[in-house]
Amino acid sequence: MAHSAPITSAPSYSLTALPFTTTYSSPSGIFLAKPTWNPKMLHLRSRPPVRAAVSIEKETPEAHRPDTFLRESDDQAHSSSSSSSVRARFEKMIREAQDTVCTALEAADGGANFKEDVWSRPGGGGGISRVLQDGAVWEKAGVNVSVVYGVMPPEAYRAAKAAASPDQKPGPIPFFAAGISSVLHPKNPFAPTLHFNYRYFETEAPKDAPGAPRQWWFGGGTDLTPAYIFEEDVKHFHSTQKKACDKFNPDFYPRFKKWCDDYFYIKHRGERRGLGGIFFDDLNDYDQEMLLSFATECANSVIPAYIPIIERRKDLPFTEQQKAWQQLRRGRYVEFNLVYDRGTTFGLKTGGRIESILVSLPLTARWEYDHKPEEGSEEWKLLDACINPKEWV
Repeated sequence: MAHSAPITSAPSYSLTALPFTTTYSSPSGIFLAKPTWNPKMLHLRSRPPVRAAVSIEKETPEAHRPDTFLRESDDQAHSSSSSSSVRARFEKMIREAQDTVCTALEAADGGANFKEDVWSRPGGGGGISRVLQDGAVWEKAGVNVSVVYGVMPPEAYRAAKAAASPDQKPGPIPFFAAGISSVLHPKNPFAPTLHFNYRYFETEAPKDAPGAPRQWWFGGGTDLTPAYIFEEDVKHFHSTQKKACDKFNPDFYPRFKKWCDDYFYIKHRGERRGLGGIFFDDLNDYDQEMLLSFATECANSVIPAYIPIIERRKDLPFTEQQKAWQQLRRGRYVEFNLVYDRGTTFGLKTGGRIESILVSLPLTARWEYDHKPEEGSEEWKLLDACINPKEWV
């Protein structure tokens, strides 16, 4: 986002799924659905289920939020294990961030409230999924946290770890994953969609699987996906991300901004999903304490980066044509999440909670055949910026 054996489950990845903002079959035989066209609509058709040797433990709904989802051995303040300490502090951070973000979103909406589902895994861990739908401002907003223990097959490890060698063939790998993941879809086409997630992941090498890696890493990012460009909004958003990065390393923002532009790339369209932000993954080449502080700073920067934009745009009048363009851009969002996003595919592969994984998708989207905006129009300017990334600060 590892220990005991017959479990398996993954974080409720995001929304693009926690924790990974990545198709492979999961132990339960789940596959990523492939888009299939018919003359009148786009629909998704799933492949038939495949039997697998490892069974998935189902989530258990819980009536109350626990103080922690960590196992007792990981929640000891006096623990000599630095990784256990990081686990506890990262969980504390993401749960506080979830509360802060949800409070700010409800205030901006002015009436709607989040529905909360708490769930646990018999083998260890659990999560809190919160979704707000059909509010005054938000068509759909999801903010999920999960803290999960599991065992993943080698192909799922390669999905989770982009740098994993395709020739690496370890046995089943126990893992720990914790993260927060959120996607926010406003109703107004002038108000941008926002995605963020921050995660911490560990793998361990069991005695019966020689050669399996023992690693930890951080990942995450925050990116903006508008349907229309307001330069002051985009500059404010990127400036806030840069400020968070510069507190730790002046190289972080340019490095992670480019990483974001490269990652959220829809290959079959030749364009980015939006106007970027920051993104990083598999990050473990710095001090662990520093990276924990960095992830915390990034999570805390979400509200100051985004809510001022929402307040400026949520009530602007718009036309049916402008709403239709927003729906087309949401279609691009769906395409990226279902085809390329590592979090979505990792969650599906490892039997993650499906409602949490797919909550990233908007309530509504649109696909028009061979749609091309008029050159020089506001819609064309957005598309051009998605094809040719710009430096905003």
